[in-house]
Amino acid sequence: MADHAVSDDPAVQAQLDRLATLSPGADILGLERITRLLDRLGDPHRSLPPVFHVAGTNGKGSTCAFLRAALEADGRSVHVFTSPHLVRFNERMRLNDRLISNEALALYLSRVLDVAEGIGASFFEVTTAAAFLAFAEHPADACIVEVGLGGRLDATNVIAQPAICGIAQLGIDHQAFLGNSLTAIAAEKAGIAKPGVPLVTHRYPERLTPVIRGTVDRVGATWLPMGGVWDAAAYRDRLHYRDEQGRIDTPLPRLPGAHQVQNAALAFAMLRHQGAVPISESAIKAAPLWAHWPARLQHLDNGPLLAPLPPGSEVWLDGGHNAAAGEAISAFFTAERLGDQRLHLIIGMLANKDLEAYLAPFAGRIAHIHALPVPGHDHHSADRFATVAAQWGIGCTAHDSPVQAIAAVATQSAGGAPRLLIAGSLYLAGEILRLNGQNPD
Repeated sequence: MADHAVSDDPAVQAQLDRLATLSPGADILGLERITRLLDRLGDPHRSLPPVFHVAGTNGKGSTCAFLRAALEADGRSVHVFTSPHLVRFNERMRLNDRLISNEALALYLSRVLDVAEGIGASFFEVTTAAAFLAFAEHPADACIVEVGLGGRLDATNVIAQPAICGIAQLGIDHQAFLGNSLTAIAAEKAGIAKPGVPLVTHRYPERLTPVIRGTVDRVGATWLPMGGVWDAAAYRDRLHYRDEQGRIDTPLPRLPGAHQVQNAALAFAMLRHQGAVPISESAIKAAPLWAHWPARLQHLDNGPLLAPLPPGSEVWLDGGHNAAAGEAISAFFTAERLGDQRLHLIIGMLANKDLEAYLAPFAGRIAHIHALPVPGHDHHSADRFATVAAQWGIGCTAHDSPVQAIAAVATQSAGGAPRLLIAGSLYLAGEILRLNGQNPD
């Protein structure tokens, strides 16, 4: 889908405008175009620092955040490529622990676009090539690369010899590209496996074992699933991790949600089962408290957008948008956390997402649904949310903007401090952060 990225820097915007003209405006999976593009650039992907390659339906970004936190805690310099961005396009690339500057971003986009004529490269392929070119030309100790979509045919999968590969949670999403079954999606994600490279994964349903085993055996990788040579669990407010090298216990992740324990553990297992970048135990112990990943059950600060809400209001932001995300996010809002309240839900969701599957786990926990558009993208209408609200016996109100939705929650909460969840799309989450003055850095 089109990204609609914009920048307040004229030089970056000029290159984004060029990209919008050149790109086919759609996600087209395959490695042929990115391979041709990188060849014209001198194959920078062959000169990257040791790569930690991470796939998954949900949790891959958080896993990257834990990897980065551990490596930086150990004094390592790290490049990071993730997607999508929330507010600024620069968020997709970190050079030596910092967001890429506007000057450097404009330069690298320009260099890629200058050689891209006739290839028909997509928005993501051009972005990937620019990141790899930047990473290859700046020395660093490690490089963390998040898969964009799927794995087997994702543009990042041109990396032939990563230090290690990891797959986080699997779930149903992007069916048009990856298939309608968990088995098909598992096969696509497992496609990042490489000869002689360990593939570390979460624990999956038994029916997926033949799919993943077949892929790793075919390419000559080593599969290290959770529950085998390594495992982890939360117990007495600590994260307990063990593998063949020994046991480590750490603080629970600062990132909210029980699911973050699994993502942190996956990062630990990836770090401890590769040999390219030695990592200290103390750095792993520091990572759960160092890791930061915006718009993933993020507790929002008081800011311009939230100013109309009564004092003591509690506002959470999450960009999750599929069934598995709905389950994980709703599980955070326990009866103990909510007390005698229910959540006000502000939500906007892309039209290609399963709205009902996402919302189902929230039944009985929502006081009112406030439906928003996702500007610049095909999105579910307010009527779709109203249908679910009617089934639950609650109200649903359509709004044109987050500002209107917040004002409505404030009015409905007169005399009390509401608990509010803003959810359904990372594009919406980025707009919320911008309006509230909380740009990621």
